[in-house]
Amino acid sequence: QVQVVESGGGLVQAGGSLGLSCAASGSIRSINAMGWYRQSPGKQRELVAIIISGGNTNYADSVKGRFTISRDNAKNTVYLQMNSLKSEDTGVYYCKIVALNYAYWGQGTQVTVSS
Repeated sequence: QVQVVESGGGLVQAGGSLGLSCAASGSIRSINAMGWYRQSPGKQRELVAIIISGGNTNYADSVKGRFTISRDNAKNTVYLQMNSLKSEDTGVYYCKIVALNYAYWGQGTQVTVSS
């Protein structure tokens, strides 16, 4: 059974930084992509950043230049470094891992940016 666990959320002031991590454990093989999504109050879940097996990354326009996604293949872990945070970055951040065309989601971690 595969488990996906996020950590690192919390409360931060606008302009501050926060780092998230997400680790997959269990019988998971051939990870194709790892990504971060967020759901803000009253909005649909949206893609924040994704990194594929070859190392290519893609970011939402709203976070380009402020967020950085990275991964540690040996640890099946993906990270999201968030800098220059804004109040509109507030939401629940979910990790998604795609392996052999199956998607695994974490339980989510709350990020709150106070203005």
